[in-house]
Amino acid sequence: MQSRVTCAINGNMMKRIFHYLSIISVLALLAGCSSQPELPRLSPDATILAFGDSLTYGSGVKRDESYPAVLARLTGLEVINAGVPGEVMRAGLARLPEVLGEVQPQLLILCHGGNDMLRKQGMDTMRNNLKAMIRLAQQQRISVLLLAVPKPGVFLSPPELYEQVAEEMNLPIEREVLADILGDRSLKSDTIHPNSRGYAVMARSIFQLMKDAKLIE
Repeated sequence: MQSRVTCAINGNMMKRIFHYLSIISVLALLAGCSSQPELPRLSPDATILAFGDSLTYGSGVKRDESYPAVLARLTGLEVINAGVPGEVMRAGLARLPEVLGEVQPQLLILCHGGNDMLRKQGMDTMRNNLKAMIRLAQQQRISVLLLAVPKPGVFLSPPELYEQVAEEMNLPIEREVLADILGDRSLKSDTIHPNSRGYAVMARSIFQLMKDAKLIE
């Protein structure tokens, strides 16, 4: 009788231990998924450069409804909108050095690649151009945040190159927000651009990413 009771107690204890270990493993996994590389904190007078194509420019909405304009209001910092509709990465790479020299930002938010995918540009070429833009900023000690752009199509998901570049160059990355926005009709002004609500969602996600990366409190 005593042996059966002891076995039952031991069995219950083992179940509890496995239960607690499972919870700890899940929490650790979630923490790992949500963690972002930390970057130097921005100064109170920092300038942020939002660089990219029409998604940065704010096509489909008024200028003060673009994500850089909303982000400026959220952070209280100056956010320069350097988006050029229709631009491909190659042209962005050629344009970036002059813009960095003029703006002299502490932070570059890079959102590029949608037009390359529309034009069936090769992934290796996109990856190389993206890395070259990031290196230009990092060589000037400018922090970089990366936004992953989804492939056009029914099933919206970013190419793996964004995740690979972010990991290789130790960058905070917003992986999902554009795919989520462009997959929701209520957040779009047309098939490839957000509306004012969508750009606001985009700005809030970047704002949270800045917090996660310790750029701001």
